[in-house]
Amino acid sequence: MQTVSENKSFGGIQGVYSHASDACGCDMTFGLFLPEQAAEGPVPVLWYLSGLTCTHENAMVKAGAQAWAAEAGIALVFPDTSPRGEGVADDEAYDLGKGAGFYVNATEKPWAPHFRMWDYVTEELPNIITANFAIAEDRQAITGHSMGGHGALTMAMRLPGRFRSVSAFAPIAHPSQSDWGRKQLAAYLGADESLWAPHDSTLLMKRLGFDGPVLIDQGSKDQFLELLKPEALAQAMMERRQNGTFRMQPGYDHSYFFVSSFMHDHIAFHAEALYGN
Repeated sequence: MQTVSENKSFGGIQGVYSHASDACGCDMTFGLFLPEQAAEGPVPVLWYLSGLTCTHENAMVKAGAQAWAAEAGIALVFPDTSPRGEGVADDEAYDLGKGAGFYVNATEKPWAPHFRMWDYVTEELPNIITANFAIAEDRQAITGHSMGGHGALTMAMRLPGRFRSVSAFAPIAHPSQSDWGRKQLAAYLGADESLWAPHDSTLLMKRLGFDGPVLIDQGSKDQFLELLKPEALAQAMMERRQNGTFRMQPGYDHSYFFVSSFMHDHIAFHAEALYGN
């Protein structure tokens, strides 16, 4: 692992690190904020998964999360959204290929050799983080925006016991029934739609639910509402009697202005779960 940069931030350290990834078969970069409490011992961690076209840097710079994480004594991990580099397959469209990994393990050509973001985020990167930094492995939570909200919800529900809480900002909530999902899942996983179901948070909510609290924020003026399909997830949460809150925020769009406006709420929500018994 190599240190790309480290900057003092709200009493803690905002670092950027790179490493050779076995899962993705290329070099990967991630951001990690450690609050000052990490100097005394392991701290809880909140994973933040970003959306389409993003890298590790977008949320790290735009979400305004470090101030609230420092106050709560929580570390923040900002993974990249896809493999990168020469030899990694890509597409001319913004919503497929680099920057659009969709947090799945691709099985189809030309994506399969590198696009293994599920294994990277759920296995390889957590092992690197806990081996090299003062992170409490038994106190983890996860959140994300858009495609990252999709990833956060699917990981939380499919890995019971891993995360104490899950939240999402404008998640792609029903990708198997949306153009933000059908295109990518078909490309990465093939035409058999039964293989898509484990990566659809609405279907997972109906089948599995989450063994902890859930918080979803969605802007009412989000320009991508028809692609996100939040009503499907909200209905699934109601039908399951899921312990959770779904909030439609009047006037907000899909941007980081929306994310940063409610970041404090989300970190406070996760802090309560992370520091609870």
